[in-house]
Amino acid sequence: MTTLLCADIGNSHTTLGLLRDGEVLDHWRVATDERRTADEWAVLLRGLTSASPSGAEIDGIAVCSTVPAVLHEWREMLANQQRDLPHVVVEPGVRTGVPVLMDNPREVGADRIVNALAAATLYDGPAIVVDFGTATTFDVVSPRGEYIGGAISPGIDISLEALGRRGAQLRKVELLRPRSVIAKNTVEALQSGMLYGFASQVDGIAARMIEELGVPVATVNVIATGGLAPLVVDECRCFTDHQPWLTLLGLELVYHRNR
Repeated sequence: MTTLLCADIGNSHTTLGLLRDGEVLDHWRVATDERRTADEWAVLLRGLTSASPSGAEIDGIAVCSTVPAVLHEWREMLANQQRDLPHVVVEPGVRTGVPVLMDNPREVGADRIVNALAAATLYDGPAIVVDFGTATTFDVVSPRGEYIGGAISPGIDISLEALGRRGAQLRKVELLRPRSVIAKNTVEALQSGMLYGFASQVDGIAARMIEELGVPVATVNVIATGGLAPLVVDECRCFTDHQPWLTLLGLELVYHRNR
């Protein structure tokens, strides 16, 4: 069986995983630093994978990125430091098997297509993937496995940061569940507004999307993923599953379709 190093390079964080036949053997989450060079990425990856308890030998690499500058360094690293390993970079022209029914398919982020592929493959019927990252993205997969569109809203972290910057008497707080929705102090008021506000936003957008799909609610899989999902997933009512490694699993699928 093939062991892959899969990398989901996001705006704030990069999620890395060792995958074999749909199983995540090990995983890491590191900061996405645009100043990090190809050589530095190579050293970082070598250090992480060599210390992996799985002890697995890497047979190939699959990458998707929303950060062009970082992807450039990864391409250089793959060409110079990892030239002996086959690799797949998700970009226009790479086979995913997912028809993209958008006005301009090339402008859809690679991670969103990868998520759609994983949802269409791992779940039966139509699906909505909610990815909690720097932005919160909603991606809709039709009953036929097509990517038919979605929505983008500001992410949890940047919303908290913006509120702390622009509010004279407000500050960034840890996003924890407050004692009640009706808060008795400023910290808990911020926590209540952010936590339940985001949960209500997700539930509301998901409900509108299901209504627009015109299919029975019970047939739609609503899947949470992304590094910030654990903060709010328990407060949302719409989710049928929480799959933190959805993008990595999709990258494994893309690799095998192209190698």
